[in-house]
Amino acid sequence: MEKKRKVFAYITQGDENNRQLLVFEYKGEPEVGLQVPGGTIGEDELLIDALYREVKEETGLQRDVLEFVGKIHKYNYYPPNKDKAYERNIFHFEYTGENIEAFEHTIKSEGRDNGLVVQYRWEPIENLPKLAAEQDEAIELLEY
Repeated sequence: MEKKRKVFAYITQGDENNRQLLVFEYKGEPEVGLQVPGGTIGEDELLIDALYREVKEETGLQRDVLEFVGKIHKYNYYPPNKDKAYERNIFHFEYTGENIEAFEHTIKSEGRDNGLVVQYRWEPIENLPKLAAEQDEAIELLEY
């Protein structure tokens, strides 16, 4: 069985009564589903380096608007009907930048998602829609 290592970022904003999660959809491809920033850890790449790289590539957000809260979960995900396993490492950031409701970003990476346009928005954690591929697995572990 093939195994890949992944990082995911739960980027939140707001106080405990109005906590929101940054999520995205691929522009023109809503069937792919709602997701959080993340991706594959490169060979010989440190976990923390992969995390910051993926967040920058997928959101365009700079480090200075993200307060690192910590790692909240690690587990293996087995996608249905595939002979693969994904080690998922989920981290929490608090967004500290200027207020933005929604934004578009063109991914700049060396991966297959290079050039794709993603549409970001904030969703209330209390009424969070289902995320694609069980990316919401660790939502209940967020501390705020």
